[in-house]
Amino acid sequence: MADDRPVYMIGIAAELAGMHPQTLRVYERRGLVAPKRSPRGTRLYSEADVQLLLRIQDLSEEGFNLTGIERVLSMERALLTAKRRIERLESEVEEIKQAARDEIARVKRSVRADLVVVSTETAVVPYRSKDSRQTRGGI
Repeated sequence: MADDRPVYMIGIAAELAGMHPQTLRVYERRGLVAPKRSPRGTRLYSEADVQLLLRIQDLSEEGFNLTGIERVLSMERALLTAKRRIERLESEVEEIKQAARDEIARVKRSVRADLVVVSTETAVVPYRSKDSRQTRGGI
């Protein structure tokens, strides 16, 4: 990920991107790039801005006009946002799966502790006296 610290004045950023400073101003007016401003109003570009300018230049060389470039950049941002969301959701799913596995293991351990092995030859039948059957409705 490129650095977002605004450090390059417009002339340096233009040189790094291989463009004329006026081109950077046009891109700013179109909303393609948004340099920060110093307290005195000087445009300051970050490394991320320079990388974006290079991407714009690549798209321009591929034949896209500024409207097409705006659209492509918008779709790339949307794609990046979607990918990040998918990564977060996949991470959440893994956490939930692990919690479910842990709970299943815990339940299995508790069930095993309550089970008593009885041979097939032995039958356990609860005994109820005649008196208790009558008080329980004749069951």
